[in-house]
Amino acid sequence: MILTALNLDQIDFWEGSVLLVDKPYGYTSFNVVYEIKKAICRESRRKLKIGHAGTLDPLATGLLILCTGKLTKEIDQYQAKIKKYTGALTLGATRPTFDKESEIDQNYEVAHIQKEDMENVRLSFLGEQMMTPPIHSAVKVGGKRAYELARQGKEPILNPKAIIIEDFQIDCQHFPEIHFEVTCSKGTYIRSLASEFGKRLNSGAYLSFLRREAIGEYSVQDAWNLQELKKFLNHSRER
Repeated sequence: MILTALNLDQIDFWEGSVLLVDKPYGYTSFNVVYEIKKAICRESRRKLKIGHAGTLDPLATGLLILCTGKLTKEIDQYQAKIKKYTGALTLGATRPTFDKESEIDQNYEVAHIQKEDMENVRLSFLGEQMMTPPIHSAVKVGGKRAYELARQGKEPILNPKAIIIEDFQIDCQHFPEIHFEVTCSKGTYIRSLASEFGKRLNSGAYLSFLRREAIGEYSVQDAWNLQELKKFLNHSRER
C-alpha cells in the first residue's frame, strides 16, 4: 500500500508499505532511508527493513521509491521499471565523476559543434546501447564499490552493460548547456550518457543537473517532500 496523508492508520510498515519520496539535492539515497526509518521507529524497538528501488546520486533530485517490511522483497520489481529523467549536460569540459561533484579536469572546443551534429548524436542513442558505468559509481568490483577504489587513485575496470534508451529529447537553446529528457531502462547511468554525448561530438561533457521524474507508472508529482513526510510521521505518532 502506498502511504498517503489519508491512509496512515491503515498501514503497518512492518507488514509492508511503499513510500514515494522526492529526494532533495545533496542527500544520498541512504540518507533518505535512514531519516524515514528513524521517523517511523523512534518509539518502537522493533527492527524495520527499508530499501530503495534505484539509487540517485547526491547531486540528483527526484523520485525515490522506498519499500518497507515484507515489501522489501519486491524492490527488484520496481527497479526493473522504465525510468524517466530530465536534466542538463554541459559541453566543453569533463570532470572525473562525470558530474559537478568533482572539479573540471579538461576543457574542449565547442565551436565546431552544429545543431545538426547534436541531432545526429541524439538519434544515435536511441534503442539498445552498450554503456559502461562511471568509475565513480556504486558498482561492485572485487567486492568493493567502484567509487571507493577510484577515491584511492585506482582505476577499476567496469564492463559495459546493455541498456535501452526508449526516448531522448534535447533542447539546445542554452548551448553549450543542453537540456534533455530521457526515458530509459534499468542500469542506465545518465552521467555516462552525458559523458558519451560529448565524446560523440569530438568534445567533452558532464552532467550538470538531473531529476528523476518517474519510475514506471509512479511519478514524482505524487511523491512526498522529505521534510514534510518526516513531520507527518512524527506528528502522527504523537496523536
